[in-house]
Amino acid sequence: MTSGTQPPGRCAWLGKWGRSSKAATLLFYGFALGLVALGVREVLTGFEENRCSMTYMFQYPEYLRVPLPRRVTRQYPAYGLYLYGEGAYTQESRELQLFGAPVIFLHGNSGSYKQARSLGSVALRKAENAEGGLHFNVFAVDFNEELVALYGGSLQRQTHFLHESIKAILKLYKHLKTPPKSVLLVGHSMGGLLARALFTLPNFDTALVHLIITQATPHLAPVLVLDHYLRDFYSALRKKWAEQADGLKNVTVVSIGGGHRDFQVRSGLTSIPCAPGDPTKLSLVATAVPRTWVSTDHLSIVWCKELVLATVRAFYDLIDPNTRQFTDNLAKKSAVLKHHFMRHSAQMLGDTQEAAFSLQDAEEAWNEVNTLRLAYRTPKEAEVKYFVFALSSRRKAYSHFYCRSSNWDMSSWVYGCVRQNASLCEHAVDLSKATELLPAYKVLTLSLGDLSPFTHLVVSASNPNGKQFTLECEWQRQESLALSLPVPHVLSFGLTLSEVTVRSSGLFHSVKLQHFHEVYQAFRINVASECKRDNVFRLPSVYRIKVPWFFEDVLSSASAPSVTEISAMLHTNRPDNESSVHLQLHTAPNCQYKVSVRTSLPKVLGQILRFFIPMVPVYTTVTLLLACGAQLSNICKSRRAVSMSLALRSGLQPHKVNLSVYILHILFSCSWLKNTWTLLCLPMMDVAPPIFPDTLLDDGTVPCAEWPYLLHPLLYVIGAAVAYWGTVLLRLSTRLLSLLLALLHRSSISRHCGTLRLPAQLIIMVLLTILGWNTCGAISIMAAFGIHLYRVLRLQMTERSLRHILNLAPQTHRKHSGTESRECESAPLLSECVLREIRDDLQVHLCLSALFTVPVVLSAPSLVYWSRNLSYSTQLNQDPYWPYFLPLCGIYLRLVNCDSQKLTDSKLLPLMSFLLLPVSIAMVIFCPFHLYRVTYFLLGALAPLALCCL
Repeated sequence: MTSGTQPPGRCAWLGKWGRSSKAATLLFYGFALGLVALGVREVLTGFEENRCSMTYMFQYPEYLRVPLPRRVTRQYPAYGLYLYGEGAYTQESRELQLFGAPVIFLHGNSGSYKQARSLGSVALRKAENAEGGLHFNVFAVDFNEELVALYGGSLQRQTHFLHESIKAILKLYKHLKTPPKSVLLVGHSMGGLLARALFTLPNFDTALVHLIITQATPHLAPVLVLDHYLRDFYSALRKKWAEQADGLKNVTVVSIGGGHRDFQVRSGLTSIPCAPGDPTKLSLVATAVPRTWVSTDHLSIVWCKELVLATVRAFYDLIDPNTRQFTDNLAKKSAVLKHHFMRHSAQMLGDTQEAAFSLQDAEEAWNEVNTLRLAYRTPKEAEVKYFVFALSSRRKAYSHFYCRSSNWDMSSWVYGCVRQNASLCEHAVDLSKATELLPAYKVLTLSLGDLSPFTHLVVSASNPNGKQFTLECEWQRQESLALSLPVPHVLSFGLTLSEVTVRSSGLFHSVKLQHFHEVYQAFRINVASECKRDNVFRLPSVYRIKVPWFFEDVLSSASAPSVTEISAMLHTNRPDNESSVHLQLHTAPNCQYKVSVRTSLPKVLGQILRFFIPMVPVYTTVTLLLACGAQLSNICKSRRAVSMSLALRSGLQPHKVNLSVYILHILFSCSWLKNTWTLLCLPMMDVAPPIFPDTLLDDGTVPCAEWPYLLHPLLYVIGAAVAYWGTVLLRLSTRLLSLLLALLHRSSISRHCGTLRLPAQLIIMVLLTILGWNTCGAISIMAAFGIHLYRVLRLQMTERSLRHILNLAPQTHRKHSGTESRECESAPLLSECVLREIRDDLQVHLCLSALFTVPVVLSAPSLVYWSRNLSYSTQLNQDPYWPYFLPLCGIYLRLVNCDSQKLTDSKLLPLMSFLLLPVSIAMVIFCPFHLYRVTYFLLGALAPLALCCL
């Protein structure tokens, strides 16, 4: 037996092991792909259906172009300014003789100025009933639908154009006696950032803007950082608002997030970075907005009728009756905005809350209540009725008085009075200010400790219009209504159930969800109600997940008896160690409720992807880089290349990468190393986007997330799954494209097919330089990638042609199957040895193509932006890939001629095979949330590889 052969039993065993190993690989990556699909499905569809009502235009919408100075139109030819109008209002406004209050709508990433029609149409309809002809002029700025969320090179230009637009709008009101001195800005998505970025301009007058309302705007951090322009824009914005926090106290900003339906901008990013308790910065989620209570996706937040109505109502209450323009009074602005967006008191704003009320109706209208609970339903006929509750007999036994009414009339309904003997309450004080609107009724909870000036409470059940409604009140002991329920651990995978039974028959209960304060936690909460008597009219039960540290409450209503499932997920982490999430139950009387909590694995995966989707491309690139390292190591040891699947399996090294990252995180926690690192002007470690609401550090930055170490291996597996199945798709695509290319190109059986001679490389490099200089760098990168892809397709054609020829060739041509290169050198042109060399080259270039795809994908947004603005300029002025598209294209062209033989003969190959691991570790440390840095590290890894192929 020769040394080059193996025993039959050993060969059979190796074959079985190889097949089982391949099956295990497929099973592992199939399982990982299933996790990814489950998480993506949860992010895209795992929420309530869209319950927003559509806003309709009652007349045909029109957009009047507002003329701008010639200097502005020449400087910004792609942008425009429009006035929204409908019907008669459009005809009246054609001469731009305006009398209303100016409102400017700013669209977001790839948006349209026509999105202002929902806000403008509702404002026009409300103006029909306004006193004295009060109305708003809604303007819209056209930013040419630019892709600014992924390309930040035009954000500064848009900010300057917005400044010019504000000045042009205010000039339209010069004919008025009291012209407006400021405008109100409504910004959707990135448009909200532009509104705040105005204050970073050196010549901007801060008196021009007093109020900004943003919708689904990522204030804390960008969703993806694909270029340094976007990073610099956020840094300048954060620094300006931190340094001049006192000077910007007159600017009120309201930020509204869409909730879990918005998978493009998670609502945690919509929190405004500010000092804790700043009354001029309000951050909230649409699910908690009174009279809205719905989650919106990224686009529907603009046209959601419930939210648009709340916004327009706030506009009218913000008007100063003397100037008929928006008020600049901070106290009034804060009161109006909190009333409409945070806590609606079921009263018309401006009613005098502390005034005395005379209750001197007939004695028959008064009813003394001596029971612990009142349930009353008004008749269909109009009547005047008051219920009186004595406080003196209840102060010691009870702590609170709870009352709710299904009558949504914006009027006072609960009073406190001092009653002497058996006389009626002749003088009462309105206590309805603390009322809160819920989806099914209005609720008022009073602490008896705050009612010491009064002897009685009076609840009005009058229905002068004959409208039926239900009134329910009761005395409560806080300690008997507060329950505690520890939630299951996130690693219980839904197998553990925590439950509690509410045995009290009261109208309100609060369940404290212990240990529920992290955003990666997600639960399914079931609330089951059983009632003693059926066929009894009951008000619906209202369930509210109350998050004390951020206004992101979720409310749902259900009839009793019923079983209701509630999804419990957080948008922000708890910033302290004291507050806890509560499940508030506004329950039906004489019913028993059981609350059960179970971890939801799909929702946990959805939360991880929602918060960590930027890290997946980094781990995908790391997997491809380590697979390339495994390929080089195998060539160095055995002078043979392995298949892509085997290289990916060998390159799956989460233990090496993550362990090194953990150690470096610990080292960087040492102040001496951090100071030394800063003195050397080295970049700091990349950190997760901030997840704490309304928090700003002294240096103007925001605190960042501290995540369990278990998440990093999981993200590595997800990234590896994307890399594996992406390469499978790449292999299938190259085979299909090679079949199409074979129809246009003659096949070759040389391993050098598709290579470029040095003069051709130089000519192509010059052409790519000229192309990138005059257009954008992304085009040159894509062209260089196409040239390398052509090399892969030619190798695929050669491999297929030679394999078919050998299958038809006589057996004598197939006996040259030696494993050593010296045997291949003397082998005929048609032999298994040559076929093996071509296959090795093909596997090497497939690894390189997978890596080359990453810069192409990352540079795609700038290419899309350039193509959309091609009619205005053929050159991308702010090109994020200009500094390094030349070396990247040079490496692409140099590696076109690379083959396994050149790598085998290179003395740099052993060093190169070990270099890719530290590069991968550095990539995980410095690139997770700044994806544009990935290209820097790929350049550092591919440049030595290109030297190996010289």
